[in-house]
Amino acid sequence: MDPSFFMKEALQEAQKAYALGEVPVGAVIESNGAIIGRGHNRTETDKDPVSHAEIIAIREAAKVLGGWRLSGCRLYVTTEPCSMCAGAIVLARIEKLFIGTMDPKAGACGSLANIPQDQRLNHYVEIETGILEEECKQIMKEFFRELRQRNKTKRRNDQEDR
Repeated sequence: MDPSFFMKEALQEAQKAYALGEVPVGAVIESNGAIIGRGHNRTETDKDPVSHAEIIAIREAAKVLGGWRLSGCRLYVTTEPCSMCAGAIVLARIEKLFIGTMDPKAGACGSLANIPQDQRLNHYVEIETGILEEECKQIMKEFFRELRQRNKTKRRNDQEDR
C-alpha cells in the first residue's frame, strides 16, 4: 500500500483534533493493509497530558490485536512524535514509523533526539519522513496562526474591559 493513503487517514484524524481546538496531530496504525488503530490529540478535551494521537492509536490497536506487542504494524503520524510517544512506539514494538512533518521544537524521532532508532534500546523502528509533508505542515501552520489571532483578540478585549 502507498504510505500516502494512510497519511491521508492520519490527516483526517488531525482535522478532528483541529475541530476540537486541539493541536492537530493525527495517527493511524496499519497491519496487513487494514487500519487497526486511530487517534488524534485530545489532551485539552480529556484533561490528560498523555492523550496524544499516537498513544490513543496504540491503545486501540493493542485492543484489536489482543496484546501490547504491535510487531509488524506501521504507524503513520502527521507530526514527528514527542519523547513520550517515541518511547511508546518502541515499547509497542512498532515495525515502521511514517512521519508527515518533523517537529524541531519537540520531536524525538530525528529532530531533538531519535529514540526509536537508539541502538541501546531493545527495539529498533524503521522511520520514513516527508509523507504528504506540505499538507501536514499546513494544518499546523493554520492552527497556530488562528491560535495567535485568538490570543491577540482576547488580550485586546481584556485590555478594553479594564
